[in-house]
Amino acid sequence: MRTKETFARAVAMHKDTVFRVAFSYLKNQEDANDITQNVFLKLFKSDITFENDRHLRSWLIRVTINECHSIFRAPWRKTENIDDYMEQLAIPSPKHSELFSAVMAMPEKYRTVIYLFYYEEYSAEEIGKLLNIPAATVRTRLARGRKNLKKILVEEEIYD
Repeated sequence: MRTKETFARAVAMHKDTVFRVAFSYLKNQEDANDITQNVFLKLFKSDITFENDRHLRSWLIRVTINECHSIFRAPWRKTENIDDYMEQLAIPSPKHSELFSAVMAMPEKYRTVIYLFYYEEYSAEEIGKLLNIPAATVRTRLARGRKNLKKILVEEEIYD
């Protein structure tokens, strides 16, 4: 069991990341909130010793992804428009907000790798381990995702 202080610190540092990963998968605020709570409950109950904050963050993201996969099987599953929740997410500027919306509009296999690579700053190898796919597949999805994202952004005239 963790001390209250270390647990509170972990929640404060990583709750936005866990929520955004869950939301990027599920596109539903209530489900993302539920997943976030479940992930931190698992953290609280676990007796795993983490080497550093990056190791903790990787573990949280992996658990979040697993929880998201389990919720996909639920018959009541629905998605929502991310624009309804943009003000709740910590995004620095309107231009970043438009970019984040465009990323969230992409198919899940591209959206996830782009989010983890650019927003969470994981390498292709680390993303491959988190998603249980080869690093080469991650790089391919990143390249295709960038191409799709550029197309979306140019069509919407967000970036030239």
